[in-house]
Amino acid sequence: MLGGSAFFRSGRWRSETVRGRVAAVAGAVLLSLVAILFARLADLAQQLFVTGWRAQPLLMPLLTPMMFVAVVHVTRRWFPAARGSGIPQVMAAADQPALAASGPLVSLRTAAAKLAGTLAMLLAGGSVGREGPTVQVSAAVLAAMHRWLRVPISRGVLIAGGAAGVAAAFNTPLAGVAFAIEELATAFEQRVAVYVMAVVMIAGLVSLGLTGDYVYFGLVAQSIDVPTMLLVAPLAGVAGGAAGGLFARVLVTMVWSRQPWVAAVRAHPLRLALGGGVVVALCGVLSDGQSWGTGYDTTRALLSGQNADLLFGPAKFLATLATALSGAPGGIFAPSLSVGAGLGQVLAQLFPGSSSGAIVLLGMAGYFTAVVRAPLTSVIIMMEMTADRSMILPLFATAIIADWVGARVCRPKLYKTLSRQFR
Repeated sequence: MLGGSAFFRSGRWRSETVRGRVAAVAGAVLLSLVAILFARLADLAQQLFVTGWRAQPLLMPLLTPMMFVAVVHVTRRWFPAARGSGIPQVMAAADQPALAASGPLVSLRTAAAKLAGTLAMLLAGGSVGREGPTVQVSAAVLAAMHRWLRVPISRGVLIAGGAAGVAAAFNTPLAGVAFAIEELATAFEQRVAVYVMAVVMIAGLVSLGLTGDYVYFGLVAQSIDVPTMLLVAPLAGVAGGAAGGLFARVLVTMVWSRQPWVAAVRAHPLRLALGGGVVVALCGVLSDGQSWGTGYDTTRALLSGQNADLLFGPAKFLATLATALSGAPGGIFAPSLSVGAGLGQVLAQLFPGSSSGAIVLLGMAGYFTAVVRAPLTSVIIMMEMTADRSMILPLFATAIIADWVGARVCRPKLYKTLSRQFR
């Protein structure tokens, strides 16, 4: 009897192990397909808005505030777990995986609302990215695959899904693993690390096979000499750290501050959304449309050494902040990179004889690091998105300084603090 019982238990354990591996592989393939489709739809939505704005330069900015209010109203009433970036939701779910398995944070219903809401914001000209939403959607897809195959949903499953979302969104597998370590996981275990890398690798291979070996921002082969690097890297770190820390502090304050005026603003979310839409519309008009959407095209141009209006950085900062404060679905990854590019362009004016693209890259690293407070992820994601390994030392220097300065401006980490509202 004992032998038979042991055999039964062993067979059941093996069956669950096999189902778990099938869930990981199938989930990674499926989430990669969803991420690719989401990327295509997001690009289309942004192009439709720009086309409409070129055809009707007065009508589209007037529609932006109304779209903001409509999206925020629908999200808050029927899909509250879909608001904002999506990364805080995955962090909150990973802290309580047993509850999250049957809750709304990583459900397919919330994931569908996240996709639709982010696309709607891009159609409205909102300064949002698809990367944060892809993290939440990917975690939901991987969790659903585990539910379908009757495999327990652990912390590692949710972390792996979120990390694969970063990898699939940017085509940056190493950055996905680094993000899991720095942001999604607090006590990272070796077995979870292996699981994360396996899911990220499978998702990356599927994306590579379907979309090709593309580089997110294109090849950037620019560098700066050592004397200039010693000046630019600390400057980009301090400036990016201060600006990124300010962005994070405003968001944290709006969510958690007990000041009467902040509470009064929070009490009227639709008015806040309307105000955010007005700010986004004004920024778009004043910047000749450069602050609409993700800012990808302008950022890519700046990285290649081209010029843009110096208002791009400040306008993108205000538009992204207003969009994030509105509470609508949408990420801040891509817009933050664009704000950093605008900051780098301003810094490049101080070094006219140096490579402007290299300085723009450092500005992106400084600002992005201060916002997400993940210096390793920042450096890896910059290198993978530009295929430029020559800038690794100045990137690390900039990220380390920006992380320290950002922590002085906003001590709590942004995503971790925002995740508390979903627990």
